[in-house]
Amino acid sequence: MKKSVLFGMILGLMMILAKPIAAQDHGFGLGLVVGEPTGLSAKLWTSRINAFDFGLGVAVGGDRISHDNYYYNGESRLHFHMDYLWHSFSAINSSERFPLYYGIGGRYNSGGGYDGSLGVRGVFGIAWLPRATPI
Repeated sequence: MKKSVLFGMILGLMMILAKPIAAQDHGFGLGLVVGEPTGLSAKLWTSRINAFDFGLGVAVGGDRISHDNYYYNGESRLHFHMDYLWHSFSAINSSERFPLYYGIGGRYNSGGGYDGSLGVRGVFGIAWLPRATPI
């Protein structure tokens, strides 16, 4: 219950403070994560090619987790990650902008029935930053 309230408060605060959602390569952007976990993502650009990327979400169970010979079923887990990203805008030639990005960061998983975990993560992907965003 406490996790749900905390998640709701953070979600509400981010929605109040966020600028309109649009693909961008400067300032602050807010997005949605759909899947496992489901939640919010945010990107804070620090320069034309660097940014901090954040994610906060909830995995709603269905997993059978083994930990120290105990099994936990279907418990919700809170996920948080933060990465530092580099973007390469010249890797793909196109009339739109498709930067490759890569970075390193950390993550936290609340555990869902056992102790939470911290980890290091590497990130690699491609983004689409359209020139005109009618949102």
